[in-house]
Amino acid sequence: MPKKQIKYRHAIEELNTILEDLESERIDVDEVSSQVKRAAELIQLCRAKIEKTEFEVRKIVKEFEKDLK
Repeated sequence: MPKKQIKYRHAIEELNTILEDLESERIDVDEVSSQVKRAAELIQLCRAKIEKTEFEVRKIVKEFEKDLK
């Protein structure tokens, strides 16, 4: 079964929660590496979503500018 795609906003919220937990030392030492790994996954996901959105926006703007000429 494929993984459910997480929304950008939820990824950021989860990242913030992980960061807060790490900063406040609420995470047990046994969980630190898994939480850091999860944070890295979320960062990659967010970067990919930003890059995809940037590409789509540039494409739309380019088409819009083309239509204006």
